[in-house]
Amino acid sequence: MNRGKRRKLRIAVLMHPTLVPPDSLEGYSEKEIYEWKTEYDVVSTLRKLGHTVEPLGVQDELKPIRVMIDDFRPDICFNLLEEFYGQVELDHLIVSYLELKRVPYTGCHPRGLMLARDKALSKKLVAWHRIRVPAFAVFPRGRRIRRPKGLEFPLIVKGLRVEGSQGISQASIVDTDEKLAERVTFIHESIGSDAIAEQFIEGRELYVSVLGNKQVRVFPIWELTFENLAPGMHAIATANVKHNIEYQKKRGIFQQPADLDAALIAEIKRASRRVYRYLELDGYARIDYRLTPNGEIYFLEANPNPDLAQSEEFASSAEAFGIKYKGLVQRIVDLGLGRAGL
Repeated sequence: MNRGKRRKLRIAVLMHPTLVPPDSLEGYSEKEIYEWKTEYDVVSTLRKLGHTVEPLGVQDELKPIRVMIDDFRPDICFNLLEEFYGQVELDHLIVSYLELKRVPYTGCHPRGLMLARDKALSKKLVAWHRIRVPAFAVFPRGRRIRRPKGLEFPLIVKGLRVEGSQGISQASIVDTDEKLAERVTFIHESIGSDAIAEQFIEGRELYVSVLGNKQVRVFPIWELTFENLAPGMHAIATANVKHNIEYQKKRGIFQQPADLDAALIAEIKRASRRVYRYLELDGYARIDYRLTPNGEIYFLEANPNPDLAQSEEFASSAEAFGIKYKGLVQRIVDLGLGRAGL
């Protein structure tokens, strides 16, 4: 696409129905805005770029998308959905449907979504390519909870295919078989998900943002920083850390560029390019690591289509790379069109 004479597009923005944003932030509290900040930032920025934008709430049926395609006739769909029918592992069905309808879309394609959403499968693929991952075991629902030999404590217990740190708290870190069974049962019953228990890696939480299809750009490495944790608390990305504004302020939790030496930066960026390729990701993604005090990196998970709010780490690291938010949103659109050959 000619950047000097960029054509104006008809763009449908797909999102959860409860997150369809208002036209203005006026009159809303910080807490209210936080709920749909990503959706507001993307929709308002696309409009500032001159595009005709149609937000569309999608929850548990494809008919609204079909009607929108027939009536609005979008040039591309900007996909902000992280689940379908209430299940994260079904989000690939949305873009699969768009492919069947031959409508371009932003973000990752179905295969990459399926590979990355499964925390165990993604680790197996990455480990096979000799990138370090924590030891782990999967505990399916309806099966006996028994720790395999060789899987040593402490462990952190998560949902196998959930997003946004759902179900993760300080209680997720366990150091006995009794606590392991309790936490796995909690994941099974409260989230309705199989569980994964990983070797808990003490250290720093690093995020690496990657943009591109066949040719990718790796942005500066970001770190989740904890300034005021209570005694005995672990520096992990719990649900409160991710989503509770008051908790973030109380505990001094924020994201910032990671202070690392040049050799380690090069190693992490090299690993991130490989992970992006091995998991067949495209569009844009964030890759999460733990960094031990002695400089070893452990791949945790890959997040295709990560949070695009202007204040979050993906946009912040893009800006540090030299790409302003408007340019980032437009590049994501261009990548979706490019994959479709447009």
